[in-house]
Amino acid sequence: MQYHSVIGILAHVDAGKTTLSESLLFQSGVIRKQGRVDHKDAFLDTDPLERERGITIFSKQAILPLPQVTITLLDTPGHIDFSAETERTLQVLDAAILVISGSDGVQSHTETLWQLLERYRVPVFLFLNKMDLAEDSEDNLLAQLQEKLSPHCLSFSQMDDKFYEAAALCSETALQQYLDSGSISKETLRTAIAKRELFPCCFGSALKQQGVERFLSLLEQYTPILPENTAFGAKVYKITEDGSGSRLTHMKITGGSLHVREKLPSGEKVTQIRLYHGTKFQTVETAETGMVCAVTGLTKTYAGEGLGKEHDTAHPVLSPVLSYRVNVPDNLDVHKVLENLKKLEQEDPQLQVRWKEPLQEISVRLMGEMQLAVLQRLMLERFSMPVSFDSGSIAYRETIREPVEGVGHYEPLRHYAEVHLLLEPLPIGSGLQFATTCKEDSLDRNWQRLVLTHLQEKTHCGVLTNSPITDMKITLVAGRAHVKHTEGGDFRQATYRALRQGLLAAESILLEPWYTFRLTLPTEQVGRAIADLQHMSATFSAPQAATPTMQVLQGTAPVSEMRTYQTDVTAYTKGKGKLFCQVKGYYPCHNTETILEQIGYDAEKDPENSGDSIFCSHGAGVLVKWNEVPAKMHVPYATAKKPEQEEKAVQLAQQASAYRSRLEEDKELLTWFERTYGKIKRDPRQALQTERELVEQRPQKPLQPLKTGESYLLVDGYNVIHAWDSLKQYLPDHLDLARKQLSDWLCNYQGFRQCHVILVFDAYQVKGGREHVEQYHNIHIVYTKEAETADAYIERTTYELAKERRVRVVTSDGLEQRIILGNGACRVSAAEFEKEMAEIELAMKAFLQSGKLSGNHITMKQER
Repeated sequence: MQYHSVIGILAHVDAGKTTLSESLLFQSGVIRKQGRVDHKDAFLDTDPLERERGITIFSKQAILPLPQVTITLLDTPGHIDFSAETERTLQVLDAAILVISGSDGVQSHTETLWQLLERYRVPVFLFLNKMDLAEDSEDNLLAQLQEKLSPHCLSFSQMDDKFYEAAALCSETALQQYLDSGSISKETLRTAIAKRELFPCCFGSALKQQGVERFLSLLEQYTPILPENTAFGAKVYKITEDGSGSRLTHMKITGGSLHVREKLPSGEKVTQIRLYHGTKFQTVETAETGMVCAVTGLTKTYAGEGLGKEHDTAHPVLSPVLSYRVNVPDNLDVHKVLENLKKLEQEDPQLQVRWKEPLQEISVRLMGEMQLAVLQRLMLERFSMPVSFDSGSIAYRETIREPVEGVGHYEPLRHYAEVHLLLEPLPIGSGLQFATTCKEDSLDRNWQRLVLTHLQEKTHCGVLTNSPITDMKITLVAGRAHVKHTEGGDFRQATYRALRQGLLAAESILLEPWYTFRLTLPTEQVGRAIADLQHMSATFSAPQAATPTMQVLQGTAPVSEMRTYQTDVTAYTKGKGKLFCQVKGYYPCHNTETILEQIGYDAEKDPENSGDSIFCSHGAGVLVKWNEVPAKMHVPYATAKKPEQEEKAVQLAQQASAYRSRLEEDKELLTWFERTYGKIKRDPRQALQTERELVEQRPQKPLQPLKTGESYLLVDGYNVIHAWDSLKQYLPDHLDLARKQLSDWLCNYQGFRQCHVILVFDAYQVKGGREHVEQYHNIHIVYTKEAETADAYIERTTYELAKERRVRVVTSDGLEQRIILGNGACRVSAAEFEKEMAEIELAMKAFLQSGKLSGNHITMKQER
C-alpha cells in the first residue's frame, strides 16, 4: 500500500546536506542530472541569495515517488543564523535525515540539532558523508556517534548476527524476538526506529554517489508509517509570498483531508491547494493525510498554528540574541518600512520587529550577520527599500533571584481592580509560565482568565535594562473586582502594575546570551587562543589534538565577547583556524555593572511601565508609589512570606516619609538661620541638594583610562607567614619550611590566575646581604638587600609597575597599605588573601574531578 511520509534533511553547515538531497533526487529518477552547490545549479537552492552564497537559506520541498512510499523531502538551512527556520520545519516531520561530515565528525551544531530532534520526538536516519575524505574509519565514527548522540546508533551496512545482537538491546520487543528466533523482523525494526529506540546509520559520499542507493533503500523500507486518522488536523510551519504577491500558508495535513473552498474555523476559505516540487507546483482539489501543501486564501494563519485537532506548537528553543536598529533613509516613510518589516515577520516570527514610539525607531532581533545581510537584501528586492542597520547590540533578558508577590491596584473614579501575582524564578531556559491558584469565590473565573490573557498579550520587560523577562512562573494568587464599577480594561491596568511592582520589589538578575564554541587552530597558536578566551570570560576544556598539527578548544563564552572573534582567528592563524559558535542560551551576565551603567535605565522614571498603583481618595484617583502600595492594598498577601514583604514595604514607605520630613526641617532651619544671622550669599538651594547633585555641578576632570596592562601580585612574605595560622605553626624553628610552603601555594595561585607573582622576603638584618631574585617554578622570589625592608622594596616596585599595569599587594601592614594605595595599586589584607587561596584550592579540586579548564584555570596542583 502506498503511503505518504515527510522527511526533513538537516546538517551542520558544509556537511554536504544539499549534495545528498541532489543525490537522492537523482537516484530516485526525479532529476536527470545531479546539481552542485559550487556550480550553482542545485535543484532545491533556487533563490539567487542561496546560489550567490552557496548555502541553504529557505526550507524547500521535493517529492520522491518510491515504489512503497511517496516521500516529501524538506531541505532545511544548515547555517546557524537560520536555525529558527529549521526548527519550525521539525514540527511537521515524520522522520529526519541527519547528515554528518565524516571528515569533521559530530560538531556542536550537530548536537544542537540532535537535541531539537529529541525535543520534537522525530525519528532519525544518519548519513555519514564525505567518507572518501575522512581520516577516521567507520568503526571509529560509529563509536563517536554512540558516545555523543546515542548508544543506539547502529550501522545498517551489514545486517548480520552482530547487527541483530546489538539491535536487540534497543527495545524489549526486539530482544524477545531475537531470543526466540535469532533474528528481528523488518516491522519490529521500523517500530523501534519510529519510537526513537534505534537510529540507522549509513556511510558514503553523496558527491560520488557512494552509499546513496543503499541509503535510499533504507528510507523506503524503514520510514515510519503513521496511523490513519479521519479527524481533520494540520500544522502550519511557514508563511511565504509567491512571485505574484499571494500569501501562502505551508502546512502538513496530520489527519483527515483538506479540500479547496473548504471553510476553516477562522471563517476563511481555502481558494487553492498547491503541491510544490522545487520551484514548480501542481494544484490539487484535496490534500490527504501526510501531505505537505501550500494553501492560498488564508490571511490570519501564523507559523506554529494548529488547525483542527492540532494544538499550537510551543515557542521555539532557538531565539535571536542580537538587536539591530533600522536606519531609514530620509526619502522613505518609516511607517511604511515598519509595515513591510511586519510582513517579513509573519514569514519569520523570530524577527521580533519592535516599534519604539518615543524615539520613532524600528528594531529587529536577529541571530547573526548572515541573517542581517539576507534581511537587507529582501527589503531591497521585494519592497525597493534600501534600509541599513546599525552595528547591533546584545539582546539581554532579565529574571529574579527569589519569589515575590506583586500587587497592582487600579481605582480611579468609577473603576476598580486589584491583582496579586506571585513571581517565582525557574531554571535557566524555562521561559515564562502562567497559572492561577486564586479562589473563584474571591475573584470570578472570567476575571481570572482575563488576567492571564493580559499577562500573555505583550512582552513584559524587567527593571534593570528594560529587557524582556524570562525563566519565571507568574501565578495569579489573589484579586478583587467591584460588582458595579469594574470593567475589562481595569484588570489590564492592575495586572501590568502588579507585575511591575513585583519586579521592582524583587532582586533582579541580568541575563546575556552565551555561545558554545569549537575552535580548531594550529598547535603553535593555542597559547594565543587561551589568552584570548580567558580575556573573554570563557569557560573551556583542555586542548585536544584533532590532527598532529591542529588542536581543538571547546567551551562556552558570552556572545558579547565572541561575536566578532572569527575575524581575529582568521588573521592570527592566517586562515587555518576555524571557529564555530552555537547559541547555548541565556545565563547570568558576566559584566552586569558595566552594562547597567552603559544602558542607564531608570525603572521608576519609565511612564510606559509603571509599578505605581492608583487608589481612590475623596472621589478622585491618587497615585501611590510602588513601595507604598502594600500599606494601602485592599486584599491581604496570599503567600507565606507576606509578613516579611509587608514589613519591608512599610519600612520603605516610612523611610520615604522620614526623608521628606527631614527636608522640611532643613528648610525651616535655613529660614531661622537667615533670620538670625542674615541672608546666605551662596545659592540657598545648595544646602538642600544631594551629594550627587553637588558632584554633578563641579567641574569634571577628564576621565583617566583604565589600566589594561599585565596583572602583578606582590606578596610581603614574612607578613603573611606571621598572619596565617597554617604557616605560623612552623615558627620559629622551621622558617625555611614556612617559606617553601608559601612559595608552593603561590605557584598554584599563579597557575590559576595567570598573573605575575613576586614574593618578597625581608633581608633587612642580614649582614652583607645583596638584593637578588630567583625563579621558583612559575613565580619570582625577591630577597631584599641589607638595610632595605620588604615594605621599601614593595613601595618602590609598585610606584614603577602601577603606572601602566594592574598591581595588587598582599600585606596587613597599615602604613604600607596607605603607601601602595597612594601609588595606584590595590591592597589585599593577609586574611582576605587566605580566603582567596582557599577558594582557589576548592576550584582546582573541582577541576581535577571534572577534567575541565575554566576561565583562568590550568592543570597545576600542589598539596596544601
